[in-house]
Amino acid sequence: MLVSALIRRVQDSGGFASVLHKGDAISGTILVQCLDKGKETGLFERISDYAGGYRLVACGPDKDGGPHLVADYIARRRRSDPDLWLIELDIVDAERLAVETLC
Repeated sequence: MLVSALIRRVQDSGGFASVLHKGDAISGTILVQCLDKGKETGLFERISDYAGGYRLVACGPDKDGGPHLVADYIARRRRSDPDLWLIELDIVDAERLAVETLC
């Protein structure tokens, strides 16, 4: 439900959003790959804040390291966690929209 809401919100704002890997509907970890006009702006993971809520934290390699490093990181994460969701957002302020929707 959260993933669908995020995708609708990005598309309603004029951006592109896609599910690159569908995880477990109830307990899957959510990774959000943020782009702006096709350029990587960050990779974020939704994690518990241990106070009953969630937050989005940066994860993976430095975005300036190149797309192959991000792809390798995502492949490793998918191998170790088959329940993982991978969502791609291509819009200005993708991180802000993800935080407002997922946290």
